[in-house]
Formats: sequence, C-alpha cells, structure tokens
Amino acid sequence: MKLSIVIPCYNEVKTIRNIVDRVRSAPVADKEIIIVDDCSRDGTRDLLRAEIAPLVDKILFHEVNQGKGAALRTGFKVATGDVVIVQDADLEYDPNEYPKLLQPIIDGKADVVFGSRFAGGEAHRVVYFWHMVGNKGLTLLSNMMTNLNVTDMETCYKVFKREVIQGIEIEENRFGFEPEITAKVSKLDVVIYEVGISYYGRTYKEGKKIGWRDGIRALYAIIKYNLFR
Repeated sequence: MKLSIVIPCYNEVKTIRNIVDRVRSAPVADKEIIIVDDCSRDGTRDLLRAEIAPLVDKILFHEVNQGKGAALRTGFKVATGDVVIVQDADLEYDPNEYPKLLQPIIDGKADVVFGSRFAGGEAHRVVYFWHMVGNKGLTLLSNMMTNLNVTDMETCYKVFKREVIQGIEIEENRFGFEPEITAKVSKLDVVIYEVGISYYGRTYKEGKKIGWRDGIRALYAIIKYNLFR
C-alpha cells in the first residue's frame, strides 16, 4: 500500500527540514512526499529548492498566499498513493504514528481515519486551555450537524483512501478545510474510524498561526457545508 503524505507549508523555515526528515524515516515502506509551499516569505522557498527538493517526490509552489485548504487542494490533486494523509509542517504531529492511523484502512475496516488528540492515552504537551475549549465546541457543533461522534474534528491527521479525497471538491482556502471536509465525508457512503494520537502543540511565540478569526470561519463552514451543500 502506497501512502501519499501532503505537507502544506507556509513560513516554516525553522521546522520544514526536520519534519521532512521525520516523514522520510516514518515506518512506512512505500511513501510519496508532496510539499505545497503557500508563498512563504521567510526563506522556506529557498530552503525547499536548495536542500529539500532531492529528498521528496514533489514540491509545488503557490505564487500567492491562499491558505492551508488551498495548499491541500493542490497537493491532493497530484497524489498517486492508495492512501493520502495530511501532515502539518510544524512538528506538532508525529509521523511515527502513521502505522496505527493506517491500520483500520489496511484491515479493510475504514475508508477515512481521523487522528484524535482527545482519545487514548498518548503524550500531549500542555498548552492553551481556550484552544481546547474552542476545538471541543466546534467538534460538538460539527457532530450535531453531521451526526458523527468524532472527538477531534479540527485534527491535522486525517487519512483518506485516495479515491475518497480526490472525489471531493475542496472549497475552503484556510482552516475552514477541517469542518468542510468533515461535513462532506459525512455525506458519503464511507466508513470513518478514529485513532488516538499524541500532540506536541506549539505556542504563538514558536510560530502557531491559527487564531480566533479562524474559529469564526470554522463556525461558518460547519453551517455552510452541512446545511447549504
């Protein structure tokens, strides 16, 4: 089974080489690494061209900053693996956990897998209380709309059979991707599993980008893609 790893990247010059090394060493034999740079302005693009290009399968460059959802849309289109996973470039999620995320699909039980930061007993860095409250609130509202019972709708680690994700039109350009894809997957005839994962959250000082405006957009996306699509 071939795994395509799509890494959206924006201003991650301090972490992109590290995450690529971790992804390359992840315990999955057959993998395709795709990076989509969303018009970084901190030297990331130069690093990608000079050092990282020989280490990965594809690097695509946006000439205008559009957001995480847009970068994923670009990456999903060129993925060739049997299964596709989203990997953030900020070191908050551990590629060594790919095998357990893939297992429900390998076993023939699932078409889509969410990695949950709130399920299981894996290690978690203690960071922001109100982020946790916001995540759980948005997940609850999403579940009310989709009639799913996921515990972490906003998680980065979402795994799809390629035909599932390439059959979905992604409209959101920024972090509204998470509720949009959850809503659209819930309307398909697919089986969704959830697996507990570790989480090493970073602070705003360390480069965290998501903010309260993204929470408002996520709320809008939950309503839009569940009630009007």
